[in-house]
Amino acid sequence: MATEIYIIAGFLGAGKTTLIQKLLQQAFQRDKVVLIENDFGEISVDAALLKSGSVEVREINSGCICCSLSGDFVKAIKELLERFHPDKIVIEPSGVGKLSDILKACSDPQIQPLAKVKAKITVVDVKRCKLYLDNFGEFFEDQIQHADTILLSRTGDFPDKVSEACQLVQSLNAQSPILAKPWSQLTAAEMLLPRHDQHDQEEPCGHGPGCGCRRQGVQNRAEHGRSHHGSHAHDHAAEDIFDTVTIRTKRVFSMEDLKTSLL
Repeated sequence: MATEIYIIAGFLGAGKTTLIQKLLQQAFQRDKVVLIENDFGEISVDAALLKSGSVEVREINSGCICCSLSGDFVKAIKELLERFHPDKIVIEPSGVGKLSDILKACSDPQIQPLAKVKAKITVVDVKRCKLYLDNFGEFFEDQIQHADTILLSRTGDFPDKVSEACQLVQSLNAQSPILAKPWSQLTAAEMLLPRHDQHDQEEPCGHGPGCGCRRQGVQNRAEHGRSHHGSHAHDHAAEDIFDTVTIRTKRVFSMEDLKTSLL
């Protein structure tokens, strides 16, 4: 039986690691799970949060697994499959990774006989999504357009932003269901429902009929985005746009200290 691959995409700070923790605790607790964690910088912060006795974590740092490290990524998956024979592989790509390129890597001939992509979930922060679309549209759009399920985060904190976020997501992907309930009201099983089952639900977004999340057949921009990106699937790599700096210090910073130092 082929190993199932779950890809949890999303822009910086959207809540990918929190979602993975929820899945590990509620849905995959009886499975043998390998987590591939990719941070764009030199140090992986999220990997430390996700390590536990039952989960094998493989870190790929200092680049994006779908760009300059794509060969390392395919090699890592193959090695993990042969060494651990996991039931599931969970991939948390860098926030500036393109989901389309990750899918391409997962379809590599070395991987195809051993593992299949089961779910592609993109997490979207309702407060920051418009900002990310305006400033990093190529990456943000790709993550939305290639997802099976769109999971909105921080909906309980910013309920007034939910309708706008739903409409923005719909303009990029009119086919995939949107889940907009506060995460405390969602089970991991609901998040992993097959796509056709989610469409059968009366409220696919989970936010009520007046939120603007229901599908309106808005496909023009989404279809344009798919064809547009398909014609030049990799014009820009994350390394061309983003850079990171690693500072090592023995000092322990509070959040306020960091804000004062960085802003």
